[in-house]
Amino acid sequence: MMRWLERHVPKLVLAPSFIAVLIFVYGFIAWTAWVSLTRSRLLPRYEIEGLIQYERLFDSPRWDTAITNLYIFGALFILVSMAIGLLLAILLDQHIRAEGVLRTIYLYPMALSFIVTGTAWKWVLNPGLGIEAVMRSWGFETFEFDWLVDPDLAIYTVVIAGVWQSSGFVMALFLAGLRSVDTEIIRAAQVDGIPTPRIYTAIIIPSMAPIFLSAFIVLSHLAIKSFDLVIALTGGGPGYATDLPATYMYAMAFSRGDIGQAASSAMIMMSVVFAIVVPYLYSELRGKHD
Repeated sequence: MMRWLERHVPKLVLAPSFIAVLIFVYGFIAWTAWVSLTRSRLLPRYEIEGLIQYERLFDSPRWDTAITNLYIFGALFILVSMAIGLLLAILLDQHIRAEGVLRTIYLYPMALSFIVTGTAWKWVLNPGLGIEAVMRSWGFETFEFDWLVDPDLAIYTVVIAGVWQSSGFVMALFLAGLRSVDTEIIRAAQVDGIPTPRIYTAIIIPSMAPIFLSAFIVLSHLAIKSFDLVIALTGGGPGYATDLPATYMYAMAFSRGDIGQAASSAMIMMSVVFAIVVPYLYSELRGKHD
C-alpha cells in the first residue's frame, strides 16, 4: 500500500488541477471555436453554419480599425520598449553609482497593473488636468497636447503608457544578458583597442539574440492581449478609435450581445498568439534536443 501511494500520490495531487485546466481552458477554447462557426447572437446556437461569423468579422469597419490599431500599437510598443530597455541596460552595465536604486525605479512600473497605469496616464494626458493644463498654467497659453481626445492620435497615448510600464522589464532582461557575456572576450577586445560602442554593437549585442527573441515574444503577447490598459486609458475611444481585438471581443460579448462575433474574434487572436509562440517553443525544444 505504501509503495502504491508513493508511486501515485503525485498523480493524485496533480489530477484536480489537470482536470480543471482541461475543462476550463481547453474545454472553453473548443466551445468558443464551435460557437464561432454558428449563427449565435445574444444566445449561443450550436448548428454549424460555416464561416459566416468570420465573413461578418472581416467586413466590419470596427474590426478593421482594431487590427490597424494592433499593428500600430504592437510595432511601436515592441520597438520602442526594446530600444529604451536596451539603452537603459547598457547605461546600468557601466556599473554607475546608485545602480540598485535606478534599477528599482525603472522596474517599478512593471509592478503595477495595466489598470493602474492606464488610470494614471489618463490623468497625465487629460487636456484639462494633465500636461496641457500645467503648461498653460505656466504661461504657455498656446500649448496643446490633446492626443487623448484626438481620434487620429489617441492610439499613440496607449503606446506611451505601454512603453512606460514595460521598458523597465525589458531592461532587466537585457541587463541579465549583458552581465552573462564572457568578460574575457570583452577584455580581449579592449586590449586590441576596440572602442566601447563597437564592442557593444559588434560583440555583445549580437550574442544576445536569444534575449531579444524572448523579449519580443513577451512584448508581442502583452500587445495582443492589451485590454485593461485600453479600457482604463481611453475606453476604446474616442468612438472606437483605439479599439484593439481584445476590446472588440469584449464589446461584442458584453455590450453588443453578439457572441458569434466575440467568438470569431477570440479565435483570430488565439491564432495570432499561436503563430508567434509555437515557432518559438519549437525552436527552443529543438535546440535542447540537438
